[in-house]
Amino acid sequence: MNEKRMNNRDNSEIDLLELAGVYLRKWWMIALGAIIGAIIAMAVTMCLITPRYQSTAMLYMVKTNRTISMSDLQLGDALSGDFVVIAKSKPVIDSAIERMKEEENKTFTRSEIQGMVSISTTSRILSVQVTAADPSDACIIANTMAEAISEQVAEIMKADPPTMVEKAEPSTVPVSPSVRKNTMKGFLVGMFLVCAVLTVLFLMNDSIKTQEDVEKYLNVPTLAVIPYISDKERRKSTKMSAVK
Repeated sequence: MNEKRMNNRDNSEIDLLELAGVYLRKWWMIALGAIIGAIIAMAVTMCLITPRYQSTAMLYMVKTNRTISMSDLQLGDALSGDFVVIAKSKPVIDSAIERMKEEENKTFTRSEIQGMVSISTTSRILSVQVTAADPSDACIIANTMAEAISEQVAEIMKADPPTMVEKAEPSTVPVSPSVRKNTMKGFLVGMFLVCAVLTVLFLMNDSIKTQEDVEKYLNVPTLAVIPYISDKERRKSTKMSAVK
């Protein structure tokens, strides 16, 4: 009988209303899973993930020692991609590493710098953005990289070095991880996992509970229905009969 019912269920569509009913009856399990997921995500974010701090230095890449013409501005826009390539080049990184070792007594490898530094341009402004676990390191690397980029661009372009628009400052607020975002993700993941488990249990449940299940899965009419009376109800009925 169970095998026949399972075959019928496999060949039929999932009853979404029945599944929704399962979710409604087990709402407390879904809520509990979501809360546990949020707590775990928040704890992991606050205790196990190292916060990262970000500092940014900016350079103005157009020469400013004379009146700026429209051709200078157009040239700056056209060379913005070249400036990014120069900023990421090994000579610039090696120069910054050597300068930080001499002036700040800090030692970094080329791969470490490449992993922390991000270069971007907007119009004629080149931004050197550094993300590190130590806010002081992020500030020092950003300013040193900006100085090294300025010198390298001046040497390659045979012109005056770009002007520093803004020096980097140590950040007091981490940019990652976001406790709020990770907590929300943990909340949703916990809710999803509980719903997934309930769905699997619903699909694996091959028991027949109602008259409609008999007609739906066994394709036979119901001749009679025997109601189930619990022991509590039976004792209550007996007492009422005795009183009468």
